Amino acid sequence: MKTIKPMIKPISSALLAAFIATAGGSALAAPDLKVALIAGKTGALEAYAKETETGFMMGLEYLTGGKMEINGRKIKVIVKDDQGKPDLGRTLLAEAYGDDKVDIAVGTTSSGSALAMLPVAKEYKKVLIVEPAVADEITGAKWNKYIFRTARSSMQDALAAASTLKSGSVAFLAQDYAFGRDAIKAGKEALAATGSKAKVVHEEYAPAAATDFTAPTQRIFDALKDKPQPRVLAIVWAGPNPLNKIADMKPERYGITLAPGGNILPVMKTWKAYAGTEGTIYYYYGFPKNKMNDWLVAEHTKRFKAPPDMFTAGGMAAAGAVVAALSKVPNANGDQMAAAMEGMSFETPKGTMSFRKEDHQALQPMYHFRIKKDQKNEWDLLELVREIPATELPLPVRNKR
Repeated sequence: MKTIKPMIKPISSALLAAFIATAGGSALAAPDLKVALIAGKTGALEAYAKETETGFMMGLEYLTGGKMEINGRKIKVIVKDDQGKPDLGRTLLAEAYGDDKVDIAVGTTSSGSALAMLPVAKEYKKVLIVEPAVADEITGAKWNKYIFRTARSSMQDALAAASTLKSGSVAFLAQDYAFGRDAIKAGKEALAATGSKAKVVHEEYAPAAATDFTAPTQRIFDALKDKPQPRVLAIVWAGPNPLNKIADMKPERYGITLAPGGNILPVMKTWKAYAGTEGTIYYYYGFPKNKMNDWLVAEHTKRFKAPPDMFTAGGMAAAGAVVAALSKVPNANGDQMAAAMEGMSFETPKGTMSFRKEDHQALQPMYHFRIKKDQKNEWDLLELVREIPATELPLPVRNKR
């Protein structure tokens, strides 16, 4: 009886190797790491939002050596515009977690929108890194365990400013909405916390879109003019700063000095006439001395013909936190990630920051500046009086765990 041989041709070794490589490659290919970046790219704060996005993307580039991947997994950034609207911010974050299946989210520009987003992170049990919104409630009364903030808080701003006011009389001017009122509340508490003997004699709140400051400024002058020296008008303002219009009313007639909070570079360019005026700021490109900031300043200047701004640095700080978090917990489990991020340190253009375990606020230095008299070019605006280390900013813990 004859043995019947099957009519099957042997597969060549080269073809077999190619098949194994193809099959193995598709089987082993890791899914992308998805990150949502939500920012108010439309509306009053769009300049801040665009800087944040630029800084975030440059941060990912720097921290991954240009590969835009972590441990072999590509990073996919999904950018969403909440237009500074709380309802839209809430919806977009739910969309990012639920539909886009992002591993982690970053946002947003407006404090009102950021506050609306906090419960969504808790609902989906996913980490939200808040950048650049500053309202104290974010890491205070409205906080939950999935919330981490790389941005500074209103209280950190206030503590930095208070450290420069040892005595005398202070009046505040701020915008009449959550950011402004939060900032002034923090300012008064900060003066007490730093042991300052300066007395707050007046608070003035103007509409966020105000362009005429004559009446509120005169009320401030009337409140300050007979009070003990030094007499300081502290200005806390998001967007185009009223410093120039207030200065035009000649506060020096009453021995009043202006103390502006730091602002974006296009605004501070208009302050050249006020050389010697001092204030405090979150970031100015010429102040920090470290490799990440050196790279950011050089690359940003090469690409955009201008140095990086304060919100650019904030975006890069958020990228530092994202890369550190995804390196620690690549499986995107929100509970594991939140636990790993408590106390986590990460690199930023301001140096190393750490998330405080109690409330997940990034602890960081601030800067006391003076407006330069001799400005060498259009961006040579400030000189450093002193870096204020995080250890000198007694930031209270205000959340409930």
